[in-house]
Amino acid sequence: MSDNSYDTIVVGGGIAGLTATTYLAREGQNVLLIEKNRELGGLVNSFTRNGFHFDAGVRALEDAGIIFPMLKDLNIELEVVKSPVSLGVENKILNIKNIDSLKDYKQLLKKFYPESEKEIDEVVKTIRKIMKYMDVLYGIENPLFKDLKRDTSFIFKKLLPWMPRFLFTVGKINRMQVPVEDYLNSVVKNPSLRDIIAQHFFKNTPTFFALSYFSLYLDYFYPKGGVGKLADALYGKIIEFGGEIKTATSVTAISPDNKTVVDEKGNTYNYKNLIWAADLKTLYRIAETEKLSEEIKSNFEERKAKILSSKGGESVFTLFLQVDEPLETFGKIANGHFFYTPSRQGLGETHRKELYELLDNFSNVSKQQILDWLNKFITLNTFEISIPGLRDKELAPPGKTGMIISFLADYELFKKINEAGWLEEFNSGIEELVLKVISESVFPMLKDKVIGRFSFSPLSYHNRTASSEGAIVGWEFQKDMPVINKIQIADRSVYTPLPDVYQAGQWAYSPAGVPMSILTGKIAANKILKSKK
Repeated sequence: MSDNSYDTIVVGGGIAGLTATTYLAREGQNVLLIEKNRELGGLVNSFTRNGFHFDAGVRALEDAGIIFPMLKDLNIELEVVKSPVSLGVENKILNIKNIDSLKDYKQLLKKFYPESEKEIDEVVKTIRKIMKYMDVLYGIENPLFKDLKRDTSFIFKKLLPWMPRFLFTVGKINRMQVPVEDYLNSVVKNPSLRDIIAQHFFKNTPTFFALSYFSLYLDYFYPKGGVGKLADALYGKIIEFGGEIKTATSVTAISPDNKTVVDEKGNTYNYKNLIWAADLKTLYRIAETEKLSEEIKSNFEERKAKILSSKGGESVFTLFLQVDEPLETFGKIANGHFFYTPSRQGLGETHRKELYELLDNFSNVSKQQILDWLNKFITLNTFEISIPGLRDKELAPPGKTGMIISFLADYELFKKINEAGWLEEFNSGIEELVLKVISESVFPMLKDKVIGRFSFSPLSYHNRTASSEGAIVGWEFQKDMPVINKIQIADRSVYTPLPDVYQAGQWAYSPAGVPMSILTGKIAANKILKSKK
C-alpha cells in the first residue's frame, strides 16, 4: 500500500515466515513479508550451478504430521518422492528400508564392537521404544491444519481417541530430555561406539530427539526439483492470496510504541501486528522500548538478557561437488541421503575438548597445530552426504552427479581464523581433506572425477541467514533453554514481551526443524487472526 500500513508485517522469509504470511493472506489480511535476501526459503532453499542442482540447507524433509496436512489445507500439489537413507561405517553400508532395518543396524554395530553386544542391545531397545513414542506423537494429522468445525469425523474418530495416548507419551518424552552424551555414557562403556552412534548430533541434543532419528529416516521425503520447491509453493500461494513480499530488504529498527519497523534505506512501515520469523537475537537488539510501560520494559529486558547470553547451536561446513560420473555409479553404493563414518574409531575428544583448548588459547596456537587438529577431525568425523540426482535424475546433467557433503562445524573457529586472515586457505584445506577421506573410503571415483567444487562455511550460513553463530537449528542445547522446548506448550512459543509482536521459526522453539518452523508460523498467524475476531 502507498502509505506503508499493514495489518501484519512478517520479518524473515524462511519457512516459518512464509507459512505465517500464507495463512494471514488467505484470511484477507493486508500482510507484508520482508526478507533480507533476494531468495526466500532460508535453509529450505535450492539453487543451480553449471546445470547441477543443490540444496542449500536441509537435504530432505520429514512430514511429522505437519507438512502434508499443511499442503492439503492450502491446496498445494507438491510432487514428492521417498528419500531413503543409508548408514555406513568404513566398508559396511546399510540401506534403511523399514523398521526391520533396526535389526540390521544392531548387527552392523556388533560387527565393529563385538565386545559391546549387550550395550548395543540396550541402546537399540531404547531406539525402538522412542520409535513407538514417535508413532504416537505424529500419529495423526496435526489438528492445527484441519477445519475442525467442518471435520467432526476427524475430531471424534481420530483426535479424541489420540489425546490420552498423546498426553501419556509426552510425559514419557519429557523424562528423556537428558543430553544424549549423558545417556550413552550411562549405558555404553566403549567411547568409540558412543561416538559412532551420536557424533553427528548437535552437542547436548536431548536423548529423545537424538535417538528418534531412526523414525525420521523412515519418514524422509524429497520434493521433485529440490527442497526449495516447498518454499516456492508457499511463495506462489502468498501471491495468489494477495500478500505482499519485499526481498533484499533488511529491518534495522522496530518501535513497538508506535508500531513501526524501519529498513536499512530508512523506509518506515506501520503494522497492527508483527511476526518476527528471523534471528531472535536481532529482534532484541533492535527493538526500541524507551516509550513502553515500565512493566513491559522490565519483562523485555529480562528476556533480552536471557536471549543475548544464549548461544546459537552448532553450524555446518558443506562441500558441493560437480562430478563427471553417472548417478548409477553412486546409486550402487548408497542411497541419495547417506550418513557415513570412514573410521570406527570415532572423534573422541577431538570435536569438543581439543577444539575448545585451541579456541581458548588461539593467540598462542600455530597454524600447523590447527591444521593437525583439522586432519584428525576430518578423518574421524561423520558426514551427511546428499546426492539430489538419486532422488530426481533431472537435478544433474546427463552422465554427471552433484554431491553435497556436510559435517558439524564450530562458528567460533571459523570466525577466529577469518580474523587471523587465512580463512580462504583454511576452507580450501578442508575441501581437500574431505575429498581425500571420502575418495579413499566409500567413493573412490572422486579421486579424479571432480570437475567443480565450492563450499559454505559457518560464516557463509551466518551471512546468508543472519542466524546467530551460523546456527542451523536455533539454540544450543542447555539446561535452561531461552525458548519453549516442550511440545505440550508449543502454542506459547510464539509470544514475546512486546505488545502485538510474535515470534516464529527455528529460534522460537527448541529443538527446531522444518516441521516446527511451519507449526510456529501457523500458531503465530492463528493468534493474530483470533485476536482480530
